[in-house]
Amino acid sequence: MLEAYSRAWCEIDYDTIEHNLKEIQKLMNKTKVMGIVKANAYGLGALPIAKTLRDLGIDYFGVSSVDEAIELREGGIQENILILGYTPPEHFSKLVEYDLVQSFLSEEYAKKLNDFAKAKDVVVRGHLKLDTGMNRIGIPFQDGHKEIEALKTIYELPYLRVEGIFSHFPVSDDLGQDARRFTKHQIELFEEAISYLKEEGIDPGLRHIQNSYGILNYGDLGFDYCRPGLLFNGMTSDDSIDTAYHLGLKPILTLKANVSLVKWIKAGESVSYGRHFVAQKPTKVATLSIGYADGLSRLVSNQGLEVLLHGKKAKLIGNICMDQCMADVTEIEGVQEGDEAVIVGEQEGNRVTIDRISRMMNTINNETLTSLASRLPRLPKK
Repeated sequence: MLEAYSRAWCEIDYDTIEHNLKEIQKLMNKTKVMGIVKANAYGLGALPIAKTLRDLGIDYFGVSSVDEAIELREGGIQENILILGYTPPEHFSKLVEYDLVQSFLSEEYAKKLNDFAKAKDVVVRGHLKLDTGMNRIGIPFQDGHKEIEALKTIYELPYLRVEGIFSHFPVSDDLGQDARRFTKHQIELFEEAISYLKEEGIDPGLRHIQNSYGILNYGDLGFDYCRPGLLFNGMTSDDSIDTAYHLGLKPILTLKANVSLVKWIKAGESVSYGRHFVAQKPTKVATLSIGYADGLSRLVSNQGLEVLLHGKKAKLIGNICMDQCMADVTEIEGVQEGDEAVIVGEQEGNRVTIDRISRMMNTINNETLTSLASRLPRLPKK
């Protein structure tokens, strides 16, 4: 029923996720894949994508928050779920209730969790987050500032079960000499922390450090898991960035909108707010039922962004409105109300990508995807 009422929508090709996962697994050999589905699986629908990955053998998922984890649990995901970020103390009980794996972000935070667990006579599961250079969250473990004793302290807290250790790369997308030196040193620091724990007779548990670009630029490092997110969706953060390894990824997203009106305007007439487009000749204009409230940013107005209609490219004209935008279809025959315009994806052999929108916005595909509004239905590809 929902599809029939949709003015604009996303189509998700769930079958292609298997192809993308196999591409990752070919590169990573025996390193297992943790499915990162935070931020609604980068905007494309966390639960259906997690279910698809689960059915393909993925046994560990990563999310940003306890509410995202609960959504997966209540949706039927019974596999391990790691919360990569902060859970407030008032929600500590949810970690136990839903059998979730919490990141231990600092020694103080781990002790708070331990105190809670002691008071409730329960055990809280978690992975220790090691800060090797991101300087965001985690136990500091960098040159000149290594909180070595904190590692042992957290592993030995009696009401915590530390099942793993992980860190994160800030510049794994950069193949420049300085960035590669920095990232390789992060790997060395990570391995040093693991060696220290083993020397102390402590099993570090599951080890993981590689994000999507960490996979594409460093291959199999021999840890237990890697953490791709955007790669399942068949894309990277920026198409213009080269990588050391090239996977045959295929995008799973098609973004569409209906044509609501087609009309001719005369030379000298303008289109949309601000009158930034003024026709120089008689122009056929198609109004599309998608706007910035759907995630098609107003920032890309009047920059030559093209969409597909009848398999041909049509340039958006005038400012993008909250719920609508307009395209010049003068050279495309037969465009009429009810036609499907492709904003992202393929139509009759032509393709338009999310990346061109991101470049116009001076941002990365991660942000563009996660800006897609919740009012856009996420539907299986026809």
